[in-house]
Amino acid sequence: MSVIRIGLIQASHDIEGEAPVEVHKEAAIQKHIRLVREAAARGAQIIGLQEVFYGPYFCTEQTPKWYASAERVPEGPTTRRFQELAKELAVVLILPVYEVDGIASYYNTAAVIDADGTYLGKYRKHHIPHVEAGEGTNGFWEKYYFKPGNLGYPVFDTAYAKVGVYICYDRHFPEGARLLGLAGAEIVFNPSATVAGTSEYLWKLEQPAHAVANGYYVAAINRVGVEAPWNMGEFYGQSYLVDPRGRMVAVGSRDQDEVVIGEMDTEMIREVRNVWQFYRDRRPETYEQLVSL
Repeated sequence: MSVIRIGLIQASHDIEGEAPVEVHKEAAIQKHIRLVREAAARGAQIIGLQEVFYGPYFCTEQTPKWYASAERVPEGPTTRRFQELAKELAVVLILPVYEVDGIASYYNTAAVIDADGTYLGKYRKHHIPHVEAGEGTNGFWEKYYFKPGNLGYPVFDTAYAKVGVYICYDRHFPEGARLLGLAGAEIVFNPSATVAGTSEYLWKLEQPAHAVANGYYVAAINRVGVEAPWNMGEFYGQSYLVDPRGRMVAVGSRDQDEVVIGEMDTEMIREVRNVWQFYRDRRPETYEQLVSL
C-alpha cells in the first residue's frame, strides 16, 4: 500500500507530582490505552506516543524518586502490555519509556512494536539537555536521569513503513536526522515534552526542514497542559505530521488530549527524492571535520 494512516497521541498528565510513581504510571497507561484504541478505530496503522508517556515530565526536578519508574526494554511490563495491544489492534506502536539497563544505566528510550506484537527494537535518545526553564529551580534536567544513547540510529522495517525515531531535543541536531534518511526511513517519529518559551518558534521550523532535506515524513508529538506542582510552563501540544515537501498534513490543538490522524503517501517520498536529489548531490568526503572539530 502507498497510503498509510498515522496516529499521533498528545495528552495531559493529570496526577499531582507528589503521588507515588505507580499511581502516575497506571493512570497514564490507562489513558493512553484508550487513546491508542481510538486511533486504531479511526484507521491509524502506525501510532506514536509522547516522550516518557507514562508519567509527568519529571525531569523538571532532580530527585531519585523517578528512577523507580524505569523498566527494562523489552522485558518490562509496559512494553509487554503494549505488545499485546498492538497485536490485538494490528497497529505499529512507537512507545517512549524510561529504560533501565544493567545495575544503574538509565536511558530515554522508545520501543518499536510491529503490528503483530513483535518487539522490533529500540532507540535511545542521543542528545541530552540540561538547562533551566521556567521559574525557580525548574529545568530540563535530563542528564540527572539519562545517559546518552548508544545504539546508533536504527530504522525499523515495520508492517506498514520503514520507521525511524528521534526523541525531543534530538530534533535540534540535523546529523542524526540525515543518518535516519540514509538508512532508509520513510517516516521519523519525534516524541517530545516541550514547553512554551525560547524554542517554541522552532517547533514548526526545524522538523519540516528535516523532512525536506531528507525526503521523508516527520511525526512530531508534544504533550499538553501544565504539570503540578512544578508548573514549569505550558506543554503546547500542536502535534503534527509533515510531508517531504514540508507541508503540514495534520496538526493537533494546543491544549487538548487528542488523537491526530494524518496520511502519508510513500509514492510521494520517491517522487520528492527523484526531484530534489539531495542524497545524490551530498559530498560526504568533504565533511570529515564534522567529527573532529
